Amino acid sequence: MARIDWSIDAEDVIRRVREIYGANITEDQVVKALGYEYRISWKKAVEVARFIRGFTIKQAEEYLNNVIKMKAPIPIRRFTKKQAHHTTPWEGWPVAKWPVKVAKAYLEVLKNLENNASYRGLNVDNVVIIHAAVHKGRKIRNYMPRAFGRSTPWFQDTVTIELAGAEIPEENVPKKLKLRPKPY
Repeated sequence: MARIDWSIDAEDVIRRVREIYGANITEDQVVKALGYEYRISWKKAVEVARFIRGFTIKQAEEYLNNVIKMKAPIPIRRFTKKQAHHTTPWEGWPVAKWPVKVAKAYLEVLKNLENNASYRGLNVDNVVIIHAAVHKGRKIRNYMPRAFGRSTPWFQDTVTIELAGAEIPEENVPKKLKLRPKPY
């Protein structure tokens, strides 16, 4: 296995917690998890990472399980060209998708994050996802043979998921999901 190059270190997580929640934490309260080379869509993985940032581990697991059951969608904010608009439970982003395969991959990494937090002796209910990043992994190269001695490239991209969380004080933990409901 190759050397792990994290895009964030403990000092950056501590600084973000101080900026967002106004709480001082130590390096012992920071936990990380990494999922290597999943065969999932990079664009959908970016949208899921953007959405679950700021949730607790339990809230993210609950919401992603609802995505797998097709009960709750993920808002699509960046990659919206030629996408259908759906009725969404929030205001401002009419494009939504239900990325089941991506949600399953994120649940594996969230389970790893939860296990790492419990191994370090942290209260899992107070661990908030501070950093969620998605990196393009290695490209799996295939070629489909065609007529007249030609071939068509049939490549598959892989995705690496990186999560970092921090145990924050009880009074700063978000109690519910941050979806702004529709006004009607």
